[in-house]
Amino acid sequence: MKILSRQTPLLLLAGLFVVTGVVAGVFYFNDRPTTLRIAVGPPGSEDARLVQAIAQQFGRDRSATVRLAPIVKDGPGAAARALQNREVDLAVVRRDVAFPAAAQAVVVLHDNVAVLMVPAEGSLAAGGPTSEEPARTAPRRRAKASAKPAAPAPAKIDSIAALAGRRVGLVGPGMGDREILESILRQYQVPADKVTVVPLDARDVVSALRAHPVDALLALGPVASPHVAGAVAAASSGRTGPTFLEIGASEVIAARMPVYEEAELKAGVFGGQTPQPPDAVETIGFKHYIVARRSVPEDTIADLTRQIFMARQTLSSEFPMAARIEKPDTDRDAAVPAHPGAAAYIDDDQKSFFDRYSDFIYIGAMALSGVGSGLAWLASHLRADTRSRRQRLLERLVALIREAHAAETVAALATLDREIDDILARVLLPGRRDGLDQASLAAYTLAFDQARAAVTARRAQLAGEALVGDAPAAPEPALPTETGAGAAETAPASSATILRILKPGEGA
Repeated sequence: MKILSRQTPLLLLAGLFVVTGVVAGVFYFNDRPTTLRIAVGPPGSEDARLVQAIAQQFGRDRSATVRLAPIVKDGPGAAARALQNREVDLAVVRRDVAFPAAAQAVVVLHDNVAVLMVPAEGSLAAGGPTSEEPARTAPRRRAKASAKPAAPAPAKIDSIAALAGRRVGLVGPGMGDREILESILRQYQVPADKVTVVPLDARDVVSALRAHPVDALLALGPVASPHVAGAVAAASSGRTGPTFLEIGASEVIAARMPVYEEAELKAGVFGGQTPQPPDAVETIGFKHYIVARRSVPEDTIADLTRQIFMARQTLSSEFPMAARIEKPDTDRDAAVPAHPGAAAYIDDDQKSFFDRYSDFIYIGAMALSGVGSGLAWLASHLRADTRSRRQRLLERLVALIREAHAAETVAALATLDREIDDILARVLLPGRRDGLDQASLAAYTLAFDQARAAVTARRAQLAGEALVGDAPAAPEPALPTETGAGAAETAPASSATILRILKPGEGA
């Protein structure tokens, strides 16, 4: 601190380096990519494949500040539990299946719709001929069927109420699908135990329907998903498409169970030789979300949201479901609240670095100013203390001059001489000197010269008095009459006396 106090520019430069290093460190750690763990399931599902593709796209983007580490779970319910247990940072969940209480929406991964239809006569879903059956065997099979006694044809299914006593195939992402069917049946007062539910493998709808033909089919998922499109194709026969059953009470179902919402199948959304459905059909739907824990920083989620929407366009050609990614509802009263970071990006209210940390910068500047003032006071205090020590040393040298003149023995003079040496070492040696300027150096030089001269003169005087006391008595020489500069010389001294004069230190 003493050295720094004498080097004020060096102190200021060191402070500047420290502040620059702190700011650079904050920017470095703020811009480092953050890896977030995301739970998604089930394995091999469209959601799992889409999330994996998004993670790979983030890895290829050098400017991406957020990375994703997918963790595959058994389904949306397991992903929701993983988020609730803080095993992951993000999760792909269904609104109607174990939605975690601590979750906030980042994006709507996709909308799902309930497509309830009656397969066309002769379609694969209704038990018609398969594509592998040779064409020549079809007339023979029909002839055998006509030879049998004709059974009464079952009543045509033209409404949801007519599903009682029928087999309904269920194609969907998994957990929660049966609950949707039961909610629809309950609304139309169809006892659930009167309907036989046939779960179908969404990964191979055609094979599942070939083994288990049904009277009606409920497909759940995004309109563009392969398993929904495959179910519609399996329920069609040539140019004849399935009969779509309208869920006219969708508004009532959504009001009674807020996890569902009103939806609509646009006319011709499934395409085909004859566009299917021919008219818009009212139905119900539910959403898949990418949600985050509330504790994930806002700026991280804002960057994640931005990157997802940027990757959406890139991935939509390979994954049509990527084009279905939508922004969440950012209203305060939304059923699924949006994460503040996602809301800031969507509402164009994302804070910059200085906006986020302006308070810390302001407080830091005030603290740095206080520290600088304290260091300046300390440096001034040390300089004042240095001047005080210089003054005390000079006063001590002057006092040594007086003590040298009054010394009675050569030993006392030797002690004074050693003290002069100590003061000299304190003033001149590196690491101990107190920053001499020209005026101080001149004062010290004069004081040292005078102190040395006083000690030397007093030592010579004591040595002369000792010689006089040891010499034999002799008549005193006559004193010269002249005074001043031309004083006469004394009588020559004996050899012993000359030795004693030449070696005044022997007595010490």
